[in-house]
Amino acid sequence: MTVVGNGPRTRRDGVVRRAELGELVLESRFRLPDVHLAYETWGELAADGSNAVLIEHALTGDTHVARGGAGHEDAASAPEGAAAAADGWWDGLVGPGAAIDTDRYFVVCANILGGCYGSTGPASPAPDGVPWGSRFPRVTVRDSVTAEALLARALGVSRWRLVIGGSMGGARALEWAVSHPDRVAACAVIAANARVGAEQLAWGQAQSLAIRQDPHFRGGDYYAGEYPEAGLGLARRIAHITYRSAHELETRFGREPQPREDPEATHVADRGRYQVESYLDHQASKLAGRFDANSYLSVNETLMSHDVARGRGELRDVLARTRCEWLVAAVDSDRLFFPSESAELVAALPGEQELHTITSPSGHDGFLIETPQVGMLLRETVLRD
Repeated sequence: MTVVGNGPRTRRDGVVRRAELGELVLESRFRLPDVHLAYETWGELAADGSNAVLIEHALTGDTHVARGGAGHEDAASAPEGAAAAADGWWDGLVGPGAAIDTDRYFVVCANILGGCYGSTGPASPAPDGVPWGSRFPRVTVRDSVTAEALLARALGVSRWRLVIGGSMGGARALEWAVSHPDRVAACAVIAANARVGAEQLAWGQAQSLAIRQDPHFRGGDYYAGEYPEAGLGLARRIAHITYRSAHELETRFGREPQPREDPEATHVADRGRYQVESYLDHQASKLAGRFDANSYLSVNETLMSHDVARGRGELRDVLARTRCEWLVAAVDSDRLFFPSESAELVAALPGEQELHTITSPSGHDGFLIETPQVGMLLRETVLRD
């Protein structure tokens, strides 16, 4: 097992590096060869290893949770370097002086197995040199945590001070606490639940079908031809509706037409768009320009696999094996992972636990938007010291 670009006493904040993990045996018993995980780090690991924090990204997230540190090597000098100066997706929560203080903690964020930001995924070459494509195996939440556990060992992290994630990241954080109870001191599950339920499975299937039914998808083996952009864009539109609240969409857009377009034209063929439709088109275009369609299917299936008690017994008994402090928080306007589901998780946890609420008009994405509230919760609970 090797870590590329991670020399001794090297600090490169917010720079993409890669850990070569070798063969990984998945839950399905499929043996995935030559696995690598892309990751970024911030800060320095303490001599006693007590200050490591693992941050888990959401469905289409990446490793760049925070900006790179001033005065450190920039991405241009690092293998597979990403721009250290670019904004991170949880800036404000992670960084110097923030709740997850990169001057105090050694912060790690890894791209999920099956993703397309440097980790092994469907677009990676298989042993025959051709992209895995349709041959890429199903990856579960437990598989992703198994890979991250190997990364932790490669980085010299024997125990995480905190594992935190929102949405699918929260599912992975929860799985860490159950699969490796001795390696997690505190766990923060934000806008997530103990198991993906029927409605979430239904949303997931609609997104998968949107991609699979694109004529350019070709069963997943499209890399030598046209890209299934339309299918991926439709999948993103479906998902994005669940990420925002009905109140926010109504307040921002209502029934206003897009400028210079007429959504009430006489003929449907001539119909223009409402502003909310233009907004969804924009979100679709952004994702299609940065994400692989097969990876979207892969990480979507990973999320759909989430059930921390699957094959282990009753949820309360499964959670009783954990030994960490807990922070469970729900977004009050979330219509993808409902606050009632977070409450069910809290009720099943050992000891006296409390469900915390993030107040936001934005729906599920509130966990990314309301960083001051998330930071305050961390400082009041699992990062008190």
